[in-house]
Amino acid sequence: MRRRKTVPVKVGPVTIGGGAPIAVQSMTKTRTDDVAATMRQIRRLERAGCEIVRLAVPDKAAAEALPEIRARTSLPLVADIHFDYKLALAAIAAGFDKVRINPGNIGAAWKVREIIRAAQAGGKAIRVGVNAGSIEKSILARRRHPTAAAMAESLAKSLRPFEAMGFKNVVLSAKTTSVPDAIGVCRRMSQRYRYPLHLGLTEAGLPLEGAIRSAAALGVLLREGIGDTVRVSLTGDPVLEVMAAYELLSALGLRSHGPTVYSCPTCGRTRADVSGLTRRVKRALSGIQRPLKVAVMGCAVNGPGEAKEADFGIACGANRGVIFAHGRVIRTCGQDQLVDTLAREIRRTSE
Repeated sequence: MRRRKTVPVKVGPVTIGGGAPIAVQSMTKTRTDDVAATMRQIRRLERAGCEIVRLAVPDKAAAEALPEIRARTSLPLVADIHFDYKLALAAIAAGFDKVRINPGNIGAAWKVREIIRAAQAGGKAIRVGVNAGSIEKSILARRRHPTAAAMAESLAKSLRPFEAMGFKNVVLSAKTTSVPDAIGVCRRMSQRYRYPLHLGLTEAGLPLEGAIRSAAALGVLLREGIGDTVRVSLTGDPVLEVMAAYELLSALGLRSHGPTVYSCPTCGRTRADVSGLTRRVKRALSGIQRPLKVAVMGCAVNGPGEAKEADFGIACGANRGVIFAHGRVIRTCGQDQLVDTLAREIRRTSE
């Protein structure tokens, strides 16, 4: 698929847009003023492959914690700001790489201009966003509902001071819980602007439902070449957001992040705990950065033949199973030895 051409924006060492790999983001879910808990979550996200981390800055206590957090990690950091422009200024002064604002809820235009001036002086980026809940009141009153058209119009109005001041380090986002509206507004933005686009749903839901809804929206857009950075917003552990984002990007052939493990759905022919085996395989392969396709199959029907495109795999029989590579059986062993044997074979060829 061909990516839409956007201008590059630097967020610390990471480039968003300009043909750079689609960046994976997440957001901490701790109180930002609890520095120890926040740093534990940032480190977990970093180990999972998160490339940009966003933190909520709702008040003065959170803002006061930002310099220490900045000093304790080299990951690109984004401050999530609503309502109070002084919190954005504090985040920029603390060395954060980007601030996220919805200009519609910052207040007077001069406050937005103050944020722009500080970002210009510090070489920082700004994510200019609009959510279904933060559409300009006059636009919402006229449009009546938070449609894709209403969000696009509100975002265009929000961009005026940035364009008037010649500020180019802009990333755009428009988020809603509606999959059709998310697709519609991002298509509009992609046609109208060359700024890089941040993709995601807001309030997507619990991990299963949220991942499905996010894949439905983001998958369509990414397949059309739209989008430069993604967050799969889930109610739960933020590490799951990173895992879901990489699974989506890998499924579309856009990014790879270590082995991709897939498994058969099982049926009455199955003579093994395929679900348990698959979880054990994923744990056994953690830490491997080499992009691989690894299959876990429950019987001969879904074994080396059907999964011959996999780099490695397991096919189970009654009490025994085989290890295969590119459709060719390379080992036979008991079921209790399958995972360890597979992991050893993969690590041996990865050295």
